[in-house]
Formats: sequence, structure tokens, C-alpha cells
Amino acid sequence: MSGWQLEWPVPGGKPEASAHLKHYPGDFRVTELLDTGGPLKELETQQSLTVPGQGEHLLIYLEKTGDNTPWVARRLGELAGCGDSGVGYSGLKDRHAVTRQWFSVQRPGMEAEDEAFIRTLQSHWPVLAVARRGRKLRRGEHHGNHFDIRLRALTGDPTILEQRLNMVSRQGCPNYFGLQRFGHHGSNLDRAVAMAERPVRRRRGRKSVGGRDGLYFSAARSWLFNQVLAERVNQENWLQRLDGEPDEVPTGPLWGDGGTVAGGAQGMLEREVVARSPAVEAVFASTRMAPERRPLILMPSDLAWSLSEQEGDRFLDLSFTLAPGQYATTMLSSVVTLLSGS
Repeated sequence: MSGWQLEWPVPGGKPEASAHLKHYPGDFRVTELLDTGGPLKELETQQSLTVPGQGEHLLIYLEKTGDNTPWVARRLGELAGCGDSGVGYSGLKDRHAVTRQWFSVQRPGMEAEDEAFIRTLQSHWPVLAVARRGRKLRRGEHHGNHFDIRLRALTGDPTILEQRLNMVSRQGCPNYFGLQRFGHHGSNLDRAVAMAERPVRRRRGRKSVGGRDGLYFSAARSWLFNQVLAERVNQENWLQRLDGEPDEVPTGPLWGDGGTVAGGAQGMLEREVVARSPAVEAVFASTRMAPERRPLILMPSDLAWSLSEQEGDRFLDLSFTLAPGQYATTMLSSVVTLLSGS
């Protein structure tokens, strides 16, 4: 297929203001928030590296710039000698950014070698904290991400911009999946549709499809979610529960075998929207992925912002925290039209 819809409506229409995102890596800073479940050691340059806690997994909190999460995980597995399977992390973080993120490395019975290993890591990345615990980090285990973002070359009426920011602070914005989910020009969606012709026989459940196949199927269900949410935004009912909503808050479908678990008017709406894209709906006839739900509303916490100007360049600086699985670019796109950083 071609011509995938990869832009979706936001309340108030497309923002008139525009700005450059990620002109420099330091313009996009992400701090992963994780409860380690026990004591940890915050590191300084020359101090002793006695590691608190116990268990066969060494937790490492490091700062990376220009490296994506899977690459760092593979490199950690090589340095530790435990391979990819011995390394865990909670979530994927942006490459073109400065990110602080937790990893776990499986090192049973090697406590005496922790200091030497951490010193080795410090030659590759700043290591900020360490601890030991008994289990591997799992995807989605963190409880949020904090963002500090600078947008450059800002254009637009400051009054209107403030109104949009206040609206997002008050009611949130549509919780769309970010563009990175779908690949370049929707390439992950193309692959998902192509794979629909290769039925698989696996157990029901989200984890029944993994690897690259899982990435493509996940892109397909994410795109369908965005399509349903876009319809709700157009109907101006995305902030409310409809008849048939199965959860306590407004949600949309993560499509699966059987489609959606919503009933009533909401289930009818979701099925009508998905039926407009039969090639994507057909993907789920073969996956045995169980239907799930996702909140329609992205509500940032601790949202703060400031406008400034220097040498003719206008800036918008923002600070906020999002739950796992929510996209900073999605929130930003409700406020300004994002341009490439270069």
C-alpha cells in the first residue's frame, strides 16, 4: 500500500505555530523514572563502587547521547559476556536525544567483579547509579519518563500558543501513537499487510507474536487505534466515555483476534472505523493477538513552559512527565507544528 495516513487531527485544528525539534541532542532530554525496589548507589567520579542490593542482575543507570536503546543493550551484552538475552530494559528511548535510562545485566556470582565492570562501562557512557536485584528489567516496568525539551525557531502568536498549552495542561491531548511506530513512510504497516497472507498458528495473547513480526503487527494495531481516536476527535467526544466503554476512562481499541471488546455505540463506532481499512483489519485474522485497550487521553503531569528570545531566535522550553507508552512528540504536536531540527 501507499499513501498511509500519518497525520491525525488535534483539538482546535492544526496549530498555526511551528518550531524546530531536536536541533541538538541536548534539546531533547529524557529521564526514565524507575522504582528499583531497593537501595541504589549514586555514583561520583572517584568514589568507591560498592554495589548495594543482592541478586544476579546488575542494574545500571546510564546516560546516552545519539545511541538507540537496542544498540546499547547489545553492546552491554557484549561487554558483560551475557549476550542480548541477559540484558533487560524498560522502554525504548529516543536516539537523537540525551537520555538517562536503566538497564539490567545478568551477572550471577560476579559481585566481586562489579567495580571493574562498571569502570569499563564508564569509558563508554556516564554511569549515574548502580544496584543489584533478583530479576531482569521488563518492558513497561518503569512508571514514567520526564522530559526537558527546547523547541527552536518558534513562530506564531504567543497568546494563541499559551491558550493551547493551557488547554493541554487542563484536559490533556489525544493519546496518539508516535510516527516512529510506523516506520519510514509507513514501511512497518506495509510489512504487516504483506504478512497477512502468511497465517500463523500460535497461542492467543499479545506475546504470541514476537521479533520483527511482532513489531509489524504492533504497528498495525497502533495505526488502527490512531484512526479510531481521530474519529473520536472529529466527533468531539474523545474526552468522554460512550455507551459500551469497557473501562473506567475513555479508551480505544488495540485490535486483535475478535476485534474489540467494546460494546454498544462505542463498539459499533470502532468496528465501522476499522472496516474502512480492510487490508489492515485482515492482519488480525491470523495473529491470535488478544484485543486490548489504551486510554484516549494523554495527560502530562507537572507541565511547565517558558518563552524566550535570543539573537532573533525564539524558544519554547517545556518540562513534563508522561506515563510509559506515551509520546512526547504527540503532546508537542497538539501545541505546535513540528519541523525537522536541522
